Amino acid sequence: MAATETLVDRIVAELLEQGRSAALQIAEGPDPSLVPVGVSNRHIHLSRQDMDALFGPGAVLTRKKASKQPGQYAAEEVVILRGPKGEIGKVRVLGPLRKETQVEISKADGFVLGIHPPVRMSGELENTPGFEIIGPQGVVSKERGMILAQRHIHMQPETAALLGLANGCEVDVLAEGARGGVLHHTAIRVAEASALELHIDVEEANGLGLRNGDTVRIRKA
Repeated sequence: MAATETLVDRIVAELLEQGRSAALQIAEGPDPSLVPVGVSNRHIHLSRQDMDALFGPGAVLTRKKASKQPGQYAAEEVVILRGPKGEIGKVRVLGPLRKETQVEISKADGFVLGIHPPVRMSGELENTPGFEIIGPQGVVSKERGMILAQRHIHMQPETAALLGLANGCEVDVLAEGARGGVLHHTAIRVAEASALELHIDVEEANGLGLRNGDTVRIRKA
């Protein structure tokens, strides 16, 4: 009888503890380590000068679809990228205009173009390869500006503080599912004007079976 009572007491205690843990999770709100996925296809950011050369003096971007990141959007305008081996058409322009033109492609795109850019964070364009851009009003030759975008997570300072993270640090990201795995060297980008989102390219998404809106989990590296 005493052994039975001990077992019952232990089960009751475990159930109570599970209840307290669930209540605590509800009180604390959503788990900040869970991050929605944003899959990024090849695209280009244009400077004012290159926008004028490609689409005509004073041309403005036509908003097509808002990005999840505040103030950013996909434009109706598209261009052709040309490399030593080939071309890729209908490359979407993303707005707003930037100080310097930058192209983000996939590894497979590089084989088509005959260009093999390094993995870089957006804006880190030193020692990156050049390329040509063909627009409806002209052609622009760039000496640099093509990258493979390093996977990264956008988050606000409050979320970073909860997770003990800082801008520029790297984490591991766990993707579950039939083709799940871990993405190492995922950079953290902290800014007030941002929405929580993991940015990966199409190849990374396909490799892990991920789609826009899926959720992954941050694990500290």
